[in-house]
Amino acid sequence: MTILLEVCVDSADGLAAAIEGGADRIELCSALELGGLTPLPSLMRIAARARIRVYAMIRPHAGPFIFDRADEEAMLLDIDAVRAAGLAGVVIGANRPDGTLDMPLIHRLKTHASGLGSTLHRAFDLVPDADQALEQAVELGCERILTSGCAPKAADGTETLKRLSARAAGRISIMPGSGIRPANVTAILQATGAREVHGSCSSPVQSADPRAVAFGFEAKSANRTDSAVVREMCRAIASMER
Repeated sequence: MTILLEVCVDSADGLAAAIEGGADRIELCSALELGGLTPLPSLMRIAARARIRVYAMIRPHAGPFIFDRADEEAMLLDIDAVRAAGLAGVVIGANRPDGTLDMPLIHRLKTHASGLGSTLHRAFDLVPDADQALEQAVELGCERILTSGCAPKAADGTETLKRLSARAAGRISIMPGSGIRPANVTAILQATGAREVHGSCSSPVQSADPRAVAFGFEAKSANRTDSAVVREMCRAIASMER
């Protein structure tokens, strides 16, 4: 049994740390503190040198996953940038105001990303009916759904994740994410039957420049991808594969 670890990163340093630690795949973002936004084209080009597959988040702004025509134009151009950089895939999703998946928009994004891999992101966690949304994701032809089981943290959504994994078997992958750490990853994987998992594998760091904090250029503390945490996560996963 092989279980894949996807690590989300938002910088070149984070990318290097994730690869050094043994990540199997990268979700490339900017602004992870906001849940992840579209990365800069420059970071995409750096990530394209990686020896593992990299999927870029396509999300033009923070807040609800409700997008207008201007947002759609930006997302289509961002998909073009992903293709031009040579990355493996995109991470997409959108909701209607009632929380259901915005199928017409996601379909247009998916069509524009033809030839690239695709993950349906945590817009899925806001839907009123996860089983219906699962069937819609299959219809869209996405490779996987990144989900916490419609709970704030994956550890709280294990029953839904287990049900979704069983319903999805052989059609689409269910990838648990949100709050997954080395201490709980084996329990979540055992409870859900998932074969891939998503985490930030980060550690808190303090700013070394008080002036930058005072001027608002840097947060006093933040989380950054930690190769040691990635390795620890990989060891926990490997213990299940024996």
